[in-house]
Amino acid sequence: MTEGAPWRHTVRFAIPVLAGALLQQLYSTVDMMIVGRFTGENALSAVGTTGSFVFLLLTVALGISAGNGVIVSQRYGAEDEHGLRENAAAGIVLLTILGIGATVIGIAASRPACVHLIAVPEEILGDTLLYFRIYSLGLVFQYGYNAVSSILRAVGDSLSTLYFLVISSVLNILLDLLFVAVFRWGVAGAAIATGIAQAASLMAACVYMHRKYPVFRFHRCDFRWQSDRISETMRMGLPISLHLMVVSVGLTFIQRAVNGFGPAMIASFTVGHRIELYLNLPCHAFQTTLATYTGQNYGAGKLDRVKTGTSQTLLISVGMTLIISVLVWMSASWLVELFALGDEATSYCLRHLRAVAFINIILSLYLPLFGVFQGTGHTIVPMVVVIGALGVRVFVTYLFRYSPFLGASIIWWNGIFGFGTGCLIAWAYYLSGRWMTGQGGHGGRIPSRSA
Repeated sequence: MTEGAPWRHTVRFAIPVLAGALLQQLYSTVDMMIVGRFTGENALSAVGTTGSFVFLLLTVALGISAGNGVIVSQRYGAEDEHGLRENAAAGIVLLTILGIGATVIGIAASRPACVHLIAVPEEILGDTLLYFRIYSLGLVFQYGYNAVSSILRAVGDSLSTLYFLVISSVLNILLDLLFVAVFRWGVAGAAIATGIAQAASLMAACVYMHRKYPVFRFHRCDFRWQSDRISETMRMGLPISLHLMVVSVGLTFIQRAVNGFGPAMIASFTVGHRIELYLNLPCHAFQTTLATYTGQNYGAGKLDRVKTGTSQTLLISVGMTLIISVLVWMSASWLVELFALGDEATSYCLRHLRAVAFINIILSLYLPLFGVFQGTGHTIVPMVVVIGALGVRVFVTYLFRYSPFLGASIIWWNGIFGFGTGCLIAWAYYLSGRWMTGQGGHGGRIPSRSA
């Protein structure tokens, strides 16, 4: 990524990332469609209402693996093979330990979280707890997969992660059909299917990395507690995790507001939010891409390429988001029909989709910049942006949720206020140029190739 036309590198890298994210969303969507059609709207609500708390438990995996990936990409760009190997091994050790902890916390905290945090209605509480507890058993596999996939992306191999997600997605859908549609295991079957699929993708990723990259053919002695490497990973990844936690907490408050409108709104929001995630796929994929692209060019001392690549990538991100938005707007009725919602939930969901189809274009204008900030070690900046954006979203949601003017529709219209705030903060920091000072993992200096 340090030579040639920047946009070619970012597009080539982003396509597998985007395809992989699309697959993840597709199998999650199919999962919900199967649950909705074979077990009913309440079961669909039970699966959907856990989304914010599931995301909260995954924020550590996503943040620490992203931080470790930035360090690995910097080592790779600086041609520091020893540091590359040690940081990769340290990241795997750390995330495995954290994954076990997340599994324990998920099971232990399920009832208080569902009852007190997101206020799950009594009629779906039993299914919600059952689904979430079984799902939590597979968290350690998701943590491990994030560790391995972030290392592979850090060395420019985003295509392989697509293959692993194909394995996971196809297996998950087949097991959903078997456990939910044939065996009639309900929400438990959906959770079991997800856990098995995640374990399979982790195994495939580990085998591939060992065979493909000699530098990552680890021995047992490599998997030890390396305080300096782990501290470096935590210093880079913890702000990313914290910013994702802020997202999760904000979404949890929004989910609580949703739950206050009853099961029909919960089912509607479950479907609407799931489809909304498709709108955000390009900007998230290009955020991941720019983190690796920036990290490698930062390691090679080529910050001018970062600025060029950023401007080109943002144009592509906005263009792709706009195309998807038009498609969602045009096909909203057909999309909602796939989930077999009731009349009230369908009405809510159609209004939700037609609003966010274009509100989320604002997100594509600034979210890829997070990758630039992360790639140079300014991982605290995305957290500040997210706090501002989500703080505004939550504030206006609770301010207007019972107003005669907006009422329930503030559940989806809050984005125009929040994303607008985030866009202003992110661009102000980018245009200031302070992100180019290179803070974080290397103490404010670009690592030399002899490091």
